Amino acid sequence: MTESFVILVLLVSILGFLASGVWVGLALSGSAWIVMEFFSARPAGDAMAISIWGASSSWTLTALPLFLWMGEILFRTRLSSDLFKGVSPWLDAIPGRLLHTNIVGCAIFAAVSGSSAATCATIGKMTIPELRQRGYPDKMILGTLAGAGTLGLLIPPSIIMIVYGVSANVSISKLFMAGVFPGILLALLFMSYIFIWGLRHPDQNPKASIKLSFFEKIKASGSLIPVVVLILAVLGSIYTGIATATEAAAVGVVGALLIATLQGDMSRKVFMESLMGATRMFCMISLILCGAQFLTLAMGYIGLPNALAQWIASLGLSQLGLVIVLMIFFIIMGCFLDGISLVVLTMGVLLPTVEAAGIDLIWFGIFLIFVIEMAQITPPVGFNLFVLSGMAKKEITYIAKVSVPMFLIMIVAVFAIYYFPQIVLWLPQNIN
Repeated sequence: MTESFVILVLLVSILGFLASGVWVGLALSGSAWIVMEFFSARPAGDAMAISIWGASSSWTLTALPLFLWMGEILFRTRLSSDLFKGVSPWLDAIPGRLLHTNIVGCAIFAAVSGSSAATCATIGKMTIPELRQRGYPDKMILGTLAGAGTLGLLIPPSIIMIVYGVSANVSISKLFMAGVFPGILLALLFMSYIFIWGLRHPDQNPKASIKLSFFEKIKASGSLIPVVVLILAVLGSIYTGIATATEAAAVGVVGALLIATLQGDMSRKVFMESLMGATRMFCMISLILCGAQFLTLAMGYIGLPNALAQWIASLGLSQLGLVIVLMIFFIIMGCFLDGISLVVLTMGVLLPTVEAAGIDLIWFGIFLIFVIEMAQITPPVGFNLFVLSGMAKKEITYIAKVSVPMFLIMIVAVFAIYYFPQIVLWLPQNIN
């Protein structure tokens, strides 16, 4: 059998399984089993058992369910209303006014959530009715919220950073550090867009709410104290070297439980709903990771990573050319696959090529998250589009259209971190 024929069988089987509606994790495992069984001398069952055990027994992976649980707890508390109450007095006097709460609120919640969909849903639940009531245009409310919701992937602790770190064997703590400045950069670019829009369309800026004195603003910001303390406890313990990412995740869960209890939001129902929500999400992600690990092993046996690396090398691309090609590839793939599936499905194939091109794997992880963020607001499988469509009662195509400026801003951000890589690498290189 020629190598090209085996690769074709693998691709057809993956696409066939996915098109038939089989779960992503099972589709990956099934495709890998077909390749191992018919085109390899190694017993497929033995290879599957070893690879799946290796994927599921990683200590690093322990951080994932804990961060998921932390986000679920906070999602079910009154944190969202506290966020709006705390940040809105400071933003009401600048062009764009309260539209900035979409960005600031998402950035803050991203630092305790780790999930793009949870960030978008939590902040949207609060800001959409508030901003509509004040007369802000729907296209700006939903467009900025769709873009800002993606900060849940970039600002640590990020679920997809953990998945990438496990898949690429990269330090999760360093990835968390690497995401801080790019996350701030992207949030500032989003706010700059709102600022410029506010200057150009003063007639669409509703009048400011009742003016508060400086001390009244400080008092209103008191509602942010619990979440700020939680962010400092989680990220501070990692950056100071006191805790690993896994230990910091445990700190986050305990902190979230304490906040919910002290706020009076914790009950047996909330506890069980948050626990089961995190369990369901973790089981889905774990199944995908296990299937991807087996598929990576199978692709190694048929020589797919090496073949792809040779093909890309034959194109004679510069490092920038490779980055542009990969960006286009991931944006297209992101139209059909969710971010986690995209990461685990492609890392085994692409990492050898990326390393051969001299691209730092920490930098590549942040680049990857940027382009997956773009996929969150591109139809037909843009998760943030689905979330906002249900909340705002608007068509997905409408939300995708009003999100285009945010999509273009993300492309600008990708080129910014390419030409100024220290935006990504300074923290992980200088903090041990």
